[in-house]
Amino acid sequence: MNSRDERSANRPNIILILADDMGFSDIGCYGSEIQTPNLDHMAAGGIRFTQTYNCARCCPTRASLLTGLYPHQAGIGHMVSNRGIPAYQGHLRDDCVTIAEALRAGGYRTLMSGKWHVGGIYKRNDASDWHLGDPERPIPPDRGFDDWYGTPAGAGSYFNPRPLFRNYALIEPEGDNYYYTDAVSDNAVRMIEEAAEGDQPFFLHVSYTAPHWPLHAIEKDIARYRGRYRDGWDAVRTARHEELKGLGILDPRWPISPRDEQAPDWTDVQHQDWEDRRMAVYAAQVDCMDRGIGRIVAKLRELRIVQDTLTIFMSDNGGCAELLREEGQQAKEWPTTREGLPMKFGNISGLMPGDPTTYQSYDLPWANASNTPFRLYKHWVHEGGIATPMIAYWPKTITESDIDHCLIHVIDLMATFLDVAGVEYPHEYSGRPIQPLEGESFAPALRGEAWQREHPIFWEHEGNRAVRDGRWKLVNKYPGNWELYDMIQNRTELNDLAARNRLQVEKMVAMYDEWAERCGVVPWEELLARGRNR
Repeated sequence: MNSRDERSANRPNIILILADDMGFSDIGCYGSEIQTPNLDHMAAGGIRFTQTYNCARCCPTRASLLTGLYPHQAGIGHMVSNRGIPAYQGHLRDDCVTIAEALRAGGYRTLMSGKWHVGGIYKRNDASDWHLGDPERPIPPDRGFDDWYGTPAGAGSYFNPRPLFRNYALIEPEGDNYYYTDAVSDNAVRMIEEAAEGDQPFFLHVSYTAPHWPLHAIEKDIARYRGRYRDGWDAVRTARHEELKGLGILDPRWPISPRDEQAPDWTDVQHQDWEDRRMAVYAAQVDCMDRGIGRIVAKLRELRIVQDTLTIFMSDNGGCAELLREEGQQAKEWPTTREGLPMKFGNISGLMPGDPTTYQSYDLPWANASNTPFRLYKHWVHEGGIATPMIAYWPKTITESDIDHCLIHVIDLMATFLDVAGVEYPHEYSGRPIQPLEGESFAPALRGEAWQREHPIFWEHEGNRAVRDGRWKLVNKYPGNWELYDMIQNRTELNDLAARNRLQVEKMVAMYDEWAERCGVVPWEELLARGRNR
C-alpha cells in the first residue's frame, strides 16, 4: 500500500458544504419539488439527520461551525460590526481556533471556496475599502486555510461579486458567463484535483451564497421552474409536508404550522406571475448549487477517493423573510453590473427578477414555504429559523441509507471532524490559550451506532433565545414571553406548555442564564444602546 492509500485508509478527507439562507424543506430528499438529484443521491447512500441546528443567522452560524464554540465565544455574538466587546467584536477571536487551523496542525491540507462572513464589514461599493492586513478583517488564509477563492462579505451580486479574492489577491470575475455559484463549484473541484496530487488528507469548506438574495440565476435554469409555482405557497407547503411525512423525516402526529398571518391567501395576490417568477429564480439557485455539488462528488469518484471522503451538507439558517435589509446591504452593494448597467434595487412588483440588473428577494410567504412545516424564519430561534437539513455521505463508513433523529448543533462539527481525523483539539495556538471546545462528536452516529448528546444546547440572537434539553425546548421570540414545547409530541411548536409546567420553565431559564453569563451574552436592549453610542 502506497503512502496515499495508507492516508486514505486511516484519515478521511473531509468536505463541509454549506448553503446560505436555505430552508428545511428546500431540497428533494427533504420533501421539495426543486430538482436536487445529486444531494438526493448522497442521501440515498448516506444519512439524513432530522434534528440538526444552526444559529439562525449567516455569520453567527459560520463562527460557530468553524470554531466548535457558540457565536459569542467566537466573537460574533451578533453580526460582523465591532461593538467593542470581545463577544461582539465582529470577527473571529484570537482565543478560538478554526477547524482549518486545528486540522492543518494535524497534517491536513485546508481549502475553502466561497463565502467567509466572519471577518468584519466590507463595503462593496467602495473599492478603496478593499485593502488587506486589517486585524479586524481577517480572511481565510489568516485563519488556517492554505487556499481560498471567494468573498469575505455576507451577500452580493452573483454576476458581479465584490470584493472577490484568491487568497491575498483581489481579483475580478472571469469570463463572459461568470456566475458565482458555478465559480465556487469550479474552484472546489480545482482544489480537490490539486490536493489529490499530494500526500496529505484535505479539509475542504465549500461555502455557497446560494440561495441567499439577491434573486440571481441563469435564465435556462429559471425556465425549468417557470409556472411551477402558479398554485401558490399554500400548495407548496401542503405538498412538502405530506412528502416529509412520507419520507419518515417528520412524525405524522405533528401538524403543519398555519400559514404566517403576514402571508396573504394566494387568491388575494395580484401579481401571481411575478410571485411565480420569484420562487422560480430561488429554485434555480438551489438547482445550480446541486449541480455543482454533483461535480464535486464526480471529481472524488474520478480520483477514486470518494469512498474515503466524509462529505456533509447543511444550511446556515432557515429560509429568509428579510426585505434586503441585512446590515444595510443595498447601500453597500456595487451600483452597476459588470457592463456598467444600473442596478434596480428592491422588490418591485412586475419587475421580473433573475438577471444581473435586478436585486430582489423572495419575501416572507415563500420563506414560509421553504421552512415547511415550521414557524418563523432566519433571525428567530423557533424551528423555522434554526432547523437545517443535514446529509452525511461517507461510502466507506456509511454503507446503508438511514434517517437519524439525534440532536446535533453546528458546534458539533469541529469535534466530529477532529474525531474522525484523529487530531487533538489544542489547548493553545500560536502561543495563545484557546477556549475549551463546546461541541460533542457525533462520529458514532456516522458509524451507525446509537448516539445522543450529553449536554443541552443554547441560542441567542437579537434577543431571541432558546434552550434545547432532550425532548424539551424553551424558546422566546423577543420581546415576548418564554414558551415551552415537548419536541417529541409537537416539534412544530403549536402547543405551548409553559403555563402548565412552570417548574420545567424555571429550570431551563436558570440553565439559559448560566450559559448566557458564561458566554458573554449582552441583553439585546443594552447592545442596541451600545451600538447607538459608538
